[in-house]
Amino acid sequence: MCTIFLAQGGGVVRWITQIYIIRCLLPNGGIKISRLGVLHSKPKQYSIARMTAKALRDLLSRSEILVVPGAADALSARVIEDVGFSAAYASGAGIANVQFALPDIGLLTMTEMIEPIRRIVEAVHIPVIADADTGYGNASNVTRTTQAYEDAGVAAIQLEDQVTPKKCGHFNGKEVIPAEEMVQKIHAAITVRREMLIIARTDSIATHGMEEAVKRANLYARAGADIIFVEAPTQKEQIAELPAQIKAPLLFNMTEGAKTPIISHDELHEMGYRIVIHPNLAMRVAARAMQSALAVLQKARSSELLIPSMLEWNERQRLVRLPEWEELDNELSRFELEADSR
Repeated sequence: MCTIFLAQGGGVVRWITQIYIIRCLLPNGGIKISRLGVLHSKPKQYSIARMTAKALRDLLSRSEILVVPGAADALSARVIEDVGFSAAYASGAGIANVQFALPDIGLLTMTEMIEPIRRIVEAVHIPVIADADTGYGNASNVTRTTQAYEDAGVAAIQLEDQVTPKKCGHFNGKEVIPAEEMVQKIHAAITVRREMLIIARTDSIATHGMEEAVKRANLYARAGADIIFVEAPTQKEQIAELPAQIKAPLLFNMTEGAKTPIISHDELHEMGYRIVIHPNLAMRVAARAMQSALAVLQKARSSELLIPSMLEWNERQRLVRLPEWEELDNELSRFELEADSR
């Protein structure tokens, strides 16, 4: 005999609004308690209570550099976690490209960004760093953006000092706002955040040069940003100098084939970087694979040749956790109300 009741979610498990509990009396007289709501097991290094900014802080306290691949959708995030990465990056460019087939030139609103980000967060139990572009307005707008991102379960929000509408950091023709205005945005984010880390990005190396980028980076750190991100340095010498000149943990953006040269994780670690993101590596590899597969399909007029290149059927179902949903369905189907004793 099983009894089912509802417990309200909250606190650190912000992405779970309802948790169903099943209490079953076993034939041997024991009791089995099952929680329904989190339908998959957690990675060993985390518990539910640590799926917050604290988990990201714990990762950053370790000696090694934190490698964070980018996700443009929930399945990509699931794959990132499944292969063993400790965090995922919700890429603004990736979401614009994948979810809307649009370029990264500031066309998306905060509302359009937050739903894909929420899905990414809900798909995994590793911390998610999320791109918030310019904060979608002035300092007042940043307060709402910060609250929305943290309510979605984001561990760290990334804000940049470009004008609105912004452009991809590796495009030409960027412009930046005054440093004082960016400081106000950082202060706004810090004022309303509960636990979430604040990542401050400056694009000024392209518009004003290395000296101004370092000046802004240190100013943003003094304003309270937890992590600093100097976007799109074009020379290896610049990349090596930044950690020595900036008094804050640094994030490095490895956007392959763009303005920044490719540098290994080990070398970045030796330079002093704490995080390296690969915002759209997985998306670009997947898009190339789709192009190749569809070209074969069109030419061969059959999918048989593509079977070795496909994700196996059972592996696909495992990734989306079909077995756990089936287990849940079976458990719920056995539920019966206790007899009314009145």
